[in-house]
Amino acid sequence: MFDYHIVIPARFASSRFPGKPLEMINGKTMLQHVYQVAEKSSAKSIVIATDDQRIFDVANTFCEQVLMTSDQHQSGTDRLAEVCKIKQWADQEIVVNLQGDEPLTPPELLDQVAQNIHENTLASISTLSTPITDIDEIHDANIVKVVSDINGYALYFSRACIPFQRDTENLTLANYYQRHLGIYAYRAGFLNVYNEIPQCELETIEKLEQLRAMYHGHKIHIQQAVKLPGPGIDTPEDLQKIHTILASH
Repeated sequence: MFDYHIVIPARFASSRFPGKPLEMINGKTMLQHVYQVAEKSSAKSIVIATDDQRIFDVANTFCEQVLMTSDQHQSGTDRLAEVCKIKQWADQEIVVNLQGDEPLTPPELLDQVAQNIHENTLASISTLSTPITDIDEIHDANIVKVVSDINGYALYFSRACIPFQRDTENLTLANYYQRHLGIYAYRAGFLNVYNEIPQCELETIEKLEQLRAMYHGHKIHIQQAVKLPGPGIDTPEDLQKIHTILASH
């Protein structure tokens, strides 16, 4: 058996939905719902990392490890990197990023993505995918697609249709059309140098930060998710859907 850590980055200043980690869902904050997902996993420790005093104070009522981090981070990965430095985790420690707006993430996926990177020692990052079952999603720029090699390492991520079938008359939903799920496990050694890795043009034009790691030679391993996650929360309208789903549970 191996140990891994979960870090939940939670910031207040969201352009589309400010303060969403503190929104109430059936008597608990969204952040507490996410934390309770993490508690159901096999993680050795759970850390909430924020840049806001309001979130810090609320998180301290249910989480033993809450860290105040910089308000200058551009991404959740940057915030995880700061947590690694604060906690002084060794390079081989495994860190799973659980988004603070994903209360319907099956805990099995947290264990799966950690197991994935543990078993694939060449990977700096591991993540998950699921087959695309709706042909319209192939061309939806809001859905990130991934293509991997024979050993499960990512070849490329894109918002475009990959792979592209030149013979469109016979377009089929074959198993190689994979939708990327935004759940990651990292080796702490990668996170410790992440801030030193410069952005690349591919990352800038696709708006996909994982391309920075691949461009600079870091391997990302992909597995098909053992369960499908529920929807995340990006807008107030999404929140109402989550109310209904959690109430039914």
